[in-house]
Amino acid sequence: MLHLTERSALGIRNDFPIFSKPTARGKRLAYLDSAATSQKPLCVIEALDAYYREYNANIHRGVYGIAERATEAFESARARVARFINAEPAELIWTRNATEGINLVAYAWGNANLRRGDVILLTELEHHSNLVPWQLLAQRTQAELRFIPVDERGFLVLDALDRLLDGCKIVALAHVSNVLGTIVPLDAVIPRAHAAGAIVLIDGAQGAPHFPVDVKSLDAEFYAFTAHKMLGPTGVGALYGKRELLESMPPFLSGGDMIRSVEYSHTTFNELPWKFEAGTSNIADAIAFGVAVDYLADLGPGWIRQHERRIMGYALARLGELEARGLHVYGPKDPDATGSVLSFNLADVHAHDVASILDTEGVCIRAGHHCAMPLMHKMGWQATARASFYVYNSEDDVDALIGAIEKAARIFKV
Repeated sequence: MLHLTERSALGIRNDFPIFSKPTARGKRLAYLDSAATSQKPLCVIEALDAYYREYNANIHRGVYGIAERATEAFESARARVARFINAEPAELIWTRNATEGINLVAYAWGNANLRRGDVILLTELEHHSNLVPWQLLAQRTQAELRFIPVDERGFLVLDALDRLLDGCKIVALAHVSNVLGTIVPLDAVIPRAHAAGAIVLIDGAQGAPHFPVDVKSLDAEFYAFTAHKMLGPTGVGALYGKRELLESMPPFLSGGDMIRSVEYSHTTFNELPWKFEAGTSNIADAIAFGVAVDYLADLGPGWIRQHERRIMGYALARLGELEARGLHVYGPKDPDATGSVLSFNLADVHAHDVASILDTEGVCIRAGHHCAMPLMHKMGWQATARASFYVYNSEDDVDALIGAIEKAARIFKV
């Protein structure tokens, strides 16, 4: 892999096999749905293939050669993913995705620590994955759910934060909104949450792929993220947790590999991180996740943020040219205040119809409520179209988006 300074944006795109061929309609693929799932570079695909071809075996048990190789590769990947966010390997729990990581905390920590009248504080920006687990926890424990409001521009309103934190035991909030791209001011919320006696969980599904993340500096107790949004495979993610909390929590799932010893009458659980990893792990995908973060580390999280900020600035300017044709862009308009997500609607045309027209031009976007129905209801939107950018995107993809939206405007006569 060449160093970034020796590689062009086209070179990065060439690392991804899916871009090597045109779409079924003969168009250049402009993939603008990375907030849902990212594309995979060849090195990640080859890592999956190599495991299954060369050393497919279970881990932590076998003493034969390929089993030992699989175990070493699996734990090496954990160490590299942990290093990517400045964590220790023992603090990084393999999960299926960010959703499972959040559920792990809601059950293992929440059931043990929440009581009637305690407060769980969320924001109005949250994805269902960082809302529904806390609703269920509140039902189980009779805790109270509260929400930090969001204004019409997509920014959190923190004026009443101290009042909302009164009686709070946990604050759970997204690093970046998957609908509006809003970058949540964690540096303003986390210290005040701690001062109020609450712990903090960050849904990093839209954060870890795009920003330099240092969990020690953030000082949140938990940070959940997922491989498939950061060039890795589906089906594997990670939960960072402060060691003292993880050690105090009961297991989330139970069975093989998370045990130290088992008697008919009782069980002694394994040490971290394996205490939370019951059963046979997703070995191949974890190994490939390690390769994905190596690729991102080679690019440099700082460069990724700079690249996406430039693309977002260009996209916001180009989309602004279509406002006279009824295009409405939602969320922060400053590239420094937003991630790599743009939600919009074209006049009164349904977002699904817009997305279908864009597909004919090889432009892939998401349309719908983006698993954030309460936010949609608050804002008065039935659905939005959403374009999201990543390391393999360029201004050419933005131009393709604009041309496809103009085609939709002509078809729907707006």
